[in-house]
Amino acid sequence: MVDNELLRRDIRMLGDLLGEVIAELSSPAALELVEEIRRLARDRRAGVAGAEQALATRISELSQDDARILVRAFSVFFDVSNLAEDRHRVRVLRSRQREKHPEPLSESVAAAIQQMHAAGKTAAEVQVALDRLAIELVFTAHPSEAKRRAIRGKLRRMRTMVQSMDDGELLPREMSRLQTRLRTELSTLWQTDFLRPNRPTVLQEVERGLSIVPRIAAVVPLVFDGMRQALRTYYPDSAIQIPRFLHFGSWIGGDRDGNPNVTFDITAQTIVWLRDTAIRLHLQQCRQLYELLTISQRENAVDPVLTQRLNEDFQTWPDLKTACAGVSPSEIYRQWLTRIQWRLQQSFITADLLTSETAELPAGAYRNGRELEADLTVMRESLIHHHAESLAEGELQQWFDLARVFGLHLTRLDVRQDSRRYLEVISELLAHHGVVDDFAALPEPKRQAVLSQTMPWTKPLEFAGISPMAQETLQLFRLLHKANSVLGGETIGGHVISLTHAPSDVLTVLWLWRWAQNDATATGTKPLAAHNETASELRIVPLFEQIGDLRDSGITLDAILSHPDYREHLRRQGNRQIIMVGYSDSTKDGGYLAACWGLYRAQSELHEAASKHGVAITFFHGRGGSLGRGGGPAARGIISLPQVALDGTLRLTEQGEVLAERYDDEQIAFRHLEQVTWATLTGSALPSQNFDPAWPEVVSQLAERSFRAYRELVDQPGFIRFFELATPIEEIENLPIASRPSRRRGERTLADLRAIPWVFSWTQNRCMIPAWYGMGTALTEVKYSDRAAWQIICDMYRQWPFWQATIDNAALAVAKSDSYISQRYSELTDDAEARQRIWMMIASERDRSRQAILDIVGGSELLAATPWFQGSIEVRNPYIDPLNLIQIELLRRRRAMTSAIDSKGTDTGEQTSEQESLRDLLRLTVQGIAAGMRTTG
Repeated sequence: MVDNELLRRDIRMLGDLLGEVIAELSSPAALELVEEIRRLARDRRAGVAGAEQALATRISELSQDDARILVRAFSVFFDVSNLAEDRHRVRVLRSRQREKHPEPLSESVAAAIQQMHAAGKTAAEVQVALDRLAIELVFTAHPSEAKRRAIRGKLRRMRTMVQSMDDGELLPREMSRLQTRLRTELSTLWQTDFLRPNRPTVLQEVERGLSIVPRIAAVVPLVFDGMRQALRTYYPDSAIQIPRFLHFGSWIGGDRDGNPNVTFDITAQTIVWLRDTAIRLHLQQCRQLYELLTISQRENAVDPVLTQRLNEDFQTWPDLKTACAGVSPSEIYRQWLTRIQWRLQQSFITADLLTSETAELPAGAYRNGRELEADLTVMRESLIHHHAESLAEGELQQWFDLARVFGLHLTRLDVRQDSRRYLEVISELLAHHGVVDDFAALPEPKRQAVLSQTMPWTKPLEFAGISPMAQETLQLFRLLHKANSVLGGETIGGHVISLTHAPSDVLTVLWLWRWAQNDATATGTKPLAAHNETASELRIVPLFEQIGDLRDSGITLDAILSHPDYREHLRRQGNRQIIMVGYSDSTKDGGYLAACWGLYRAQSELHEAASKHGVAITFFHGRGGSLGRGGGPAARGIISLPQVALDGTLRLTEQGEVLAERYDDEQIAFRHLEQVTWATLTGSALPSQNFDPAWPEVVSQLAERSFRAYRELVDQPGFIRFFELATPIEEIENLPIASRPSRRRGERTLADLRAIPWVFSWTQNRCMIPAWYGMGTALTEVKYSDRAAWQIICDMYRQWPFWQATIDNAALAVAKSDSYISQRYSELTDDAEARQRIWMMIASERDRSRQAILDIVGGSELLAATPWFQGSIEVRNPYIDPLNLIQIELLRRRRAMTSAIDSKGTDTGEQTSEQESLRDLLRLTVQGIAAGMRTTG
């Protein structure tokens, strides 16, 4: 087993290097200040007399320059500590794998196949399980990645250097060189602006998302290869076929919910960039294989189909013949690869092709990944037929896996919009064309009737005289139809409807889609494929996210599936419906436990409603990175889902900082992908949940009591003011970390505030109420009133994965919270009565929650079962505390300055400069605390 001394060594080394950099580039006095504050913070945690007051006094006396040095120093320390922890995690994983060999590592692809074999599953049953396995991880640009891309790159390079230091064969000069490079990176990092100067544009967010592609492309073939090796080990005599079970999707460039910066032309450009990146990936694979595949027909035969197809294509595409002229006629495989390369180069498109009415794909271009797969298959079969299996099953198989997963679309692009926006648009269109004066005012049955009667809309829709929002919406649906027609159905993942409340929300999107199809026919626009293929249908994805919508979701879906127009639409898609459930807004709406149970129950009821209509469901889980937004270990989250929700298909969002946490390191990315695969495959093929029919009612009552306790807090008079002053919400809303606003419609209400800044704020002040508030009241009331029910609750924790995950995630959130720090933030409020009332509710509930969780899990300390995690929190606390206290002091100063300016009615240039300086410093504290907590929102 790996000794934790290696982790301590790395942190000590990086910390010492950082200290040297601070002393050199700032001053020795700056380093002395950092050490002084660190010592006082550790003494305060250790209970040393007078340390708490000394620390508070020292921080209150800091100049802005000194505060900046401290914030930057602690922030960088957390960054390097995090990379050291990530490196150590990889060490531990590799050590466990070596110790387990030849047995598979737990929660791996091989472990899934081993478990199925041990359970007596036949090869035929394994094939069935694999055939229905479909995992899609969907990347989003949610504004919770606080670090600049340039800084992420520096940290990634530093992690690679730390990894290289583990090489036992390094020479002293090589080790010295690595340390020098590390110091250089740290020096450059110290002199780098940590803050983005401006909000990124949507296309910059797309670029940021594309930056993780090289690591994903490196590990995807390893996941498939792990599956092949496991099948050979446990089912050696069976020809089990491995389907394309892994996919990727994206919202970046398509999510227009509350983001006016995402327009149809931005979405068109995003589709082009995704396709470009996929093509370049395949061109790279093509060039590598070309260097390797020097087989001559004089030495080894090839399948005649290759020569035949080449000759036919030379006649069809004369430019291809020219491209192949420089390749030896005997090197048929190289000629074939040159043919693939030429077709790939022909496949680049521009956004004009998707937004203009008439256009043609270039001659010889691949339309989609299926066509590329077909060309690779022909070559692969020839190699196998002629004794070159090692090539076919090595480098070519790796490329084939990439072609199957990424195609020419790279990631399937989702679009998303708020249902209220579409209600406004359809109301305007129907009124403008004389159908109904006020569609929005109609009762739900009448809305459905009007939509059915006017679908498909056969008359021209007049763009003149309608609002920009309506025009943009029509242009979007034209684009979606063109993309599906031109590039195939995998280009667009689906259309997600936020805040789905009623069947008419779904029928409105279907109405707009049918209009786009009919509009294309009426204007004579044809698909740009080589043949006139019927355009793929748009996958329409209702998103249920608020507590009431989750409660009624089964009834809503039943009504949707009862509608003949929608049933016909779904029939064309094989009667499979994607349903998205939202973890973020449900938690903000009803609190942690009510959201957890509402999501669990909704999935069961949605499955029941769909089954009644003969429809299968793929659940799309809108999880965030933080515990208050459905975060936590991905595999644990999947295993804890209702059994009926695990049919082998799964969609899961990867949001914000999660992209960097999971995909910046290839080995961590590989581990994540295989854990998700393991959980989805075993959860669907090996149901093992011991489920007592009495349990749901117990949790339902707890959830209802928790909901009331949570709503009692957030509905308190003065709560919104308390939240605005006791957290850095204003600074978070103004952070230039994303292209979208923090509020959907710009309203200053809790309902309109997005879940990310809500959770982000409570994480910053170490309160973290979105991940536990309400549980303590619900659990404590049962514990002291009904001992039999309390015993059931404890039994559920040991036998029910859902309840175990719910309790364990809450335990982690409570452990990461800190009442002393949170109380200091509460003292920033200006209403003493409201502050006392609300803070006492929060503090008392935290104490109740902590004790109730301890009573369930056992022991005297939270996270006692995971001592490494408990230790990480304990080590970090003395370093996070000063950042929190500095943030509190800066908030106090900035608000006092703003108040003084407002009272005088004048603002000097000097005051403006100081305000901007304070603003930047506050933003730095936000980033530093996020690094220390290893989460934002």
